[in-house]
Amino acid sequence: MPLSRNLFSGRRKYLFGLLLLIFISAICVAFSTEDSDDFDVSRREVLLRRIGHELLLQSGDSTSRVLPVKKIAENEYQIRFENELTFQTDSLVNTTQRLLAKDPFARDYVVNVLNCGNSSVAYGYAISKNKKDDIVACIGRRQPVACYKINIKFKPNGITTARNTYLLGGLSFLAIVGFIFLRSVPPRSALPKKEYNKIFTFGSVVFDAQKRQLLINKKTIDLTGTETRLLLIFALSPNETIERSRLQKELWEDEGVIVGRSLDMFISKLRKKLELDPNINIVVIRSKGYKLEVSS
Repeated sequence: MPLSRNLFSGRRKYLFGLLLLIFISAICVAFSTEDSDDFDVSRREVLLRRIGHELLLQSGDSTSRVLPVKKIAENEYQIRFENELTFQTDSLVNTTQRLLAKDPFARDYVVNVLNCGNSSVAYGYAISKNKKDDIVACIGRRQPVACYKINIKFKPNGITTARNTYLLGGLSFLAIVGFIFLRSVPPRSALPKKEYNKIFTFGSVVFDAQKRQLLINKKTIDLTGTETRLLLIFALSPNETIERSRLQKELWEDEGVIVGRSLDMFISKLRKKLELDPNINIVVIRSKGYKLEVSS
């Protein structure tokens, strides 16, 4: 029983360590993917500015500026221009497809060209990774010179989803590795199993660690699990001083709690159960610890 309790306590410690490892790893992965996400977003914005630049060149304008790309929603961006321009619909479709092909997460998107004044849609189309799902109309028509804004909305399965996939995949891998480690590494027990199979005799006291019992002058006295572990430590080193810190460590460290347990209380209980034999006593060694004193 004491051994099984120690095993359970040990596994609880390993489980806590595994959860802590997963938590720390999640934070690290989150920060690393956030950096990667920022890079991919910045690269996408550069590609969008390049689209605007090529449209101006196709319109015959090599001097005016493409205004800063504006992110208007989580997966939607707006390309704006300093001056009015004209564009050929098929050239716009080909330019966006060619440049956005360099963005590994831009496989599905919708493009809407808006009039600046009333935000009405002057032209629009949809591109899909499955070409048969493309929606492209009015090819070959030149649009009049006007002020235009181009909104490009990406399907929300790009950068954000990829980041979450990497994160969840990494955590799942850590969980599997931790589970294998948890099963393969036996938890540490404060006292070896074989020690619980011994029967100790000192004076008229017979101590059966496995049954958790004392036999003193033909009287049987039951011990609790903690009392058994404590007396077993003393019985393995009779007449030797055992430091208080060692007793606390071996009794309660596997349970993850030392503070709040009273070693003195258990020492007192053991003394009362051993007092039937006046030659056996647990004495205090000042500033050091305790000693199971066995008189001849």
